[in-house]
Amino acid sequence: MSRLQVVSGKGGTGKTTVAAALALALATEGKRTLLVEVEGRQGIAQLFETEALPYEERKIAVAPGGGEVYALAIDPELALLDYLQMFYKLGSAGRALKKLGAIDFATTIAPGLRDVLLTGKACEAVRRKDRNGRFVYDYVVMDAPPTGRITRFLNVNGEVAGLAKVGPIHNQAQAVMRVLKSPETSVHLVTLLEEMPVQETVDGIAELRGARLPVGRIAVNMVRPEVLDADALELVRSTPRTALARSLSGAGLGGARRGGHAERLVDPLLEQAEEYAARYTLEQEQRAVLGELGLPLHELPMLAEGVDLAGLYELATELRKQGIA
Repeated sequence: MSRLQVVSGKGGTGKTTVAAALALALATEGKRTLLVEVEGRQGIAQLFETEALPYEERKIAVAPGGGEVYALAIDPELALLDYLQMFYKLGSAGRALKKLGAIDFATTIAPGLRDVLLTGKACEAVRRKDRNGRFVYDYVVMDAPPTGRITRFLNVNGEVAGLAKVGPIHNQAQAVMRVLKSPETSVHLVTLLEEMPVQETVDGIAELRGARLPVGRIAVNMVRPEVLDADALELVRSTPRTALARSLSGAGLGGARRGGHAERLVDPLLEQAEEYAARYTLEQEQRAVLGELGLPLHELPMLAEGVDLAGLYELATELRKQGIA
């Protein structure tokens, strides 16, 4: 299992939820996981029902078996101050630059630098060791930008190529790319069984592969339970209305005479069956498209009560069952 798990997906597919559940799943049995947010939305804090995350690593959950989940919301501005201190020892001068707005200026004229700082912070956590030479975190999970931006975001080496050919920035980008393009990293994509998210997943995987970034798995989120299978749907289509009315009457749902309660139920039930059949067919088609990508495919259920902290633990357990962690 790769130590850096990057999670992306089209907006609205629940990529932050899947990233959080993955972090919990990986932290079971005494492991320690760092969950990293790079978009400044504080989505992780909301999911774990805690206060807004500061720019520091903070424990936010305990996983089954005593494992721990830490979280970090990376602030590009503060990450740049860290970078300046690390390579140039600016100290108070760095804080002065912040007041002057120089940091906003730097990340605006050189957008690639922002991505180097964000990915670099996560990669540093992957490589960090304690005094005994052991990794501080067993896994780092990154809640990354959406699918449409993920390849450019991760391909930081290309982004800074025009910025610096040599020097600390160049060396930092090279170090980051060594991690991102190694077996230490896996990029997972989250989708729904709908045409647009699936197509964006297909396109995203093609871009990632084109950039030689390590594609991991596909997580299909919010999968609704199967009410009728293909055989049952065919039976509904082929059964005459009168036979359906008699069946309803036999089940105690009203008389079978013309205009009776059972007969009045037939049309609404058939309409629901047709709607379900259309959705079932579409979902099967999208499963087939995803299956052609040749990647491990995992399905996570739609939670009837919505996603709260208990729901996250439920999804984490499902991921464990399916072998993703």
